[in-house]
Amino acid sequence: MTNALVWPLLLGLLISGVFEALLSPRPRPFWQRGRAANCVHIGSWLLFFGILVLLLQRPWFALMVFLSLQLVVVQSSNAKSHTLNEPFICHDFEYFWDAILHPRLYVPFFGVGLAIAASSAAAVAIGAFFYWEGSLVTSEGASRFLTTVLGLIAAGALLLTLSLRRLPAIALRPIDDMHRLGLFASLWAYGVALMRSPVPAPEQSPFHALTPVASAHQSEQPLPNVVLVQSESFFDPRPWCHEVNADLLPDFDATRASASLHGTLNVPAWGANTVRTECAVLTGIAPNQWGARQFNPYRTLSRHPMPSLASALKAAGYRTVCVHPYLASFYFRHKVMPQLGFDQFIDINAFQSSDKSGQYVSDQAVARKIGRLLEDDDNRPLFVFVITMENHGPLHLEAPRQATLATTLPRAPWPLPNHLRDLAVYLQHLSESDKMLAGVKNSLNTAKRPGLLGWYGDHVPILPEAYAHFTPPDSRTPYMVWSTGEKAAAGEQLATEHYANNHFAKNHVAKNHFAKNHESQELAANELGVQLFKHVFGHDISNDVIKAEPEPQEQE
Repeated sequence: MTNALVWPLLLGLLISGVFEALLSPRPRPFWQRGRAANCVHIGSWLLFFGILVLLLQRPWFALMVFLSLQLVVVQSSNAKSHTLNEPFICHDFEYFWDAILHPRLYVPFFGVGLAIAASSAAAVAIGAFFYWEGSLVTSEGASRFLTTVLGLIAAGALLLTLSLRRLPAIALRPIDDMHRLGLFASLWAYGVALMRSPVPAPEQSPFHALTPVASAHQSEQPLPNVVLVQSESFFDPRPWCHEVNADLLPDFDATRASASLHGTLNVPAWGANTVRTECAVLTGIAPNQWGARQFNPYRTLSRHPMPSLASALKAAGYRTVCVHPYLASFYFRHKVMPQLGFDQFIDINAFQSSDKSGQYVSDQAVARKIGRLLEDDDNRPLFVFVITMENHGPLHLEAPRQATLATTLPRAPWPLPNHLRDLAVYLQHLSESDKMLAGVKNSLNTAKRPGLLGWYGDHVPILPEAYAHFTPPDSRTPYMVWSTGEKAAAGEQLATEHYANNHFAKNHVAKNHFAKNHESQELAANELGVQLFKHVFGHDISNDVIKAEPEPQEQE
């Protein structure tokens, strides 16, 4: 029995170590990682190899299955590092199920050909191993088989448990932690950190203190309608790439010039992981306050309510609506949005197939939906949070159009070189986002109430070939807060005076967080929602209300 296991056991341990060298970026070699990290690797191999042998009864088949799964993780990590600047972590295992439910969003980055080839090879291997390799239960007897294999599993579990306690603390910077610990140890370390990480307390959200502030204004003059747009992959590519048409975003330029607040937003995401930025903006909680939960905070929020910009506005009498032209269940948003205080969640079922532009519902169709919501006046102010989809990747599934190059890349040759193909597709959709901005502003201007518009990008797009050619852009994205003008300014002045005469300015010199028009300010993503709140209810809210709020920083 021992002889039947020893060779696949040793060979598998060796090959699993070799496979780690395929990771990009590559972890430290084993002799530089420390004993605990190496023991976690060995313990993991013993544990999972033993479990697979117990299930399959064939050690060589178990070896093949384990190494195949490891290769899938390695390839997924390399694809993620290539597109998102972040290696595979424990939290990403749930995305394998999402890849089955939403293959368009994931499989193209892994490689469609590779996915088909791997699936086909797995099917052939399963049949071959079951045909050629005999069962150890048949050849060795059930009792001996169970004793040996359960002993192997117990040894792996014991080694793993003892070694995990001795691992150095992780920095929650996936690239650094993978480099220091290797694949197996970093996966376990992030999993343990996730289980031990506490859920942020509601008091950690600035909206916990701001909700009573909003409640105090239900009887005031009509408050503005508020539209907050999280524009998919929105950033201004012109400073990064001088080949982009300088007139690509006329409405963005005009809005920024007249915005009451604008600048760059420090977002906790690159290329994807939209909910990290989304959560920060809505809850006002900085990513580091989530600990290991920061990499997908919506999994936590699906089970735990949290004060948010939506719940604070709802306390003031706002009708709160979230619009996202995709499946409501993606990222658990169908559970998260009610927990954050939204009355209604409008998903892809509210749109038609004719509303699509490229792979997803167009930004202009979303703008029309916002316009209809603003027209539906029920004597309450309206807060609409919008999560667009048109510019979502994978961009390489679409072909660039030569007819649009005059407005996007006027000096580009045709046919386009590889580094410009995805960029051209991105710019086509980005110009549609600019038109959406104009449409939303027009709807706010024609509504009965004054209007307030917040606009920001969740992260930069996935354009690895363009980044390799032009160098990567700044990871920050633009944001703006714009109002409809005189009506909004008058309502804002009334709200400011009310606060000055009541709760917040007594015996205090209130700080003004807002610069004059045209002065650019840098914000963290978790500050934007609070700044939008202040535009609704008055700029001079005392810092005693939001004690931990950092000051916006002026940009050079």
